Amino acid sequence: MHVNQYHPPVADFLMNTKVVDYNHPQIQILAVSLSGQTPLITAKNCFDWVRDHIEHSMDFHREEVTCKASDVLRIGTGLCTAKSHLLVALWRANQIPAGFCYQRLTLDGPCPPYCTHGFTAVWLDDWGWYRCDARGNRPGIHCAFTPGQENLAFSIDYKGERTYPDVWAEPWPDLLAAMEKLQSISQYRSHPIDACPPAADLCVSEPTAPNIE
Repeated sequence: MHVNQYHPPVADFLMNTKVVDYNHPQIQILAVSLSGQTPLITAKNCFDWVRDHIEHSMDFHREEVTCKASDVLRIGTGLCTAKSHLLVALWRANQIPAGFCYQRLTLDGPCPPYCTHGFTAVWLDDWGWYRCDARGNRPGIHCAFTPGQENLAFSIDYKGERTYPDVWAEPWPDLLAAMEKLQSISQYRSHPIDACPPAADLCVSEPTAPNIE
């Protein structure tokens, strides 16, 4: 969907922040190595790299907890939310607007507990906002970068689950606060993070075009 403007301005989706620290030297080096001839090629390169090279903590039975993009890259693992921080950092380092998307899911099966699943959205001139999920593939999950067709890792199947329609310029503060307190992935398995979206934040409610004039 294309419109002439959106709010907030595109600069919010290119911010370097404490968590999306794309000015970090190692992120800059990797971002340059993934840069292609077009923004579309670059965006796909970044997506594929994070999906395939950063181990999802639970899939690979890793106990390290990461959050900041540079730590995700340095340690090589992260939950879905942490992987999204690195992917957005790589896109922004290549001057491609990008933001954060979320789902509320059950952790395993039809019953609580619930968890916050994080994925991403990237702005592509020919497609608008494209939502994609680089959590990492496994049997039953086959996420790919295919603009025009979403390939999210999880569908909404059970009571209490939902996909939030917004694209946020920054990760949810409630989510970050919970991640900072997390000591291990075993702790997360026992008490998954079920974060609340901000009451008001930098986000777009529909996949609309950025005002870059």
